[in-house]
Amino acid sequence: MSHFTTIAIEIKNGDLLKQALGTLGYPVKENTLVRGYLGNTITADYVIPMPNAYDLGFRKIGDRYELIADMWGVAINIEEFLGELNQQYATKTVLESATQQGFAIEQQETLEDGTVRIVVGRWS
Repeated sequence: MSHFTTIAIEIKNGDLLKQALGTLGYPVKENTLVRGYLGNTITADYVIPMPNAYDLGFRKIGDRYELIADMWGVAINIEEFLGELNQQYATKTVLESATQQGFAIEQQETLEDGTVRIVVGRWS
């Protein structure tokens, strides 16, 4: 019996997902197995191997990714993890979009409340 749970997330770009996970300090393996209860596995595009053998995986379904994991054994707060991931992903998305549109990143800082402030500019 599989214990894997999937959670739909609003992430579309796999490269930026991998970058965001790296920024958060998570090692990422690509196209490998997510481990769960009693050695059960499932394939995912990006996997964070966890020391307790209950990994976190991300797989693309349609145009978005979903988080897949055996939530019974995951040793992190998933809501907190997803909040941090979404913030990093959004930051990376804004930076990439601004650069592609010809803007220069003039300043980037994280405020005391955790808000990320980005200042961009472009010469006319």
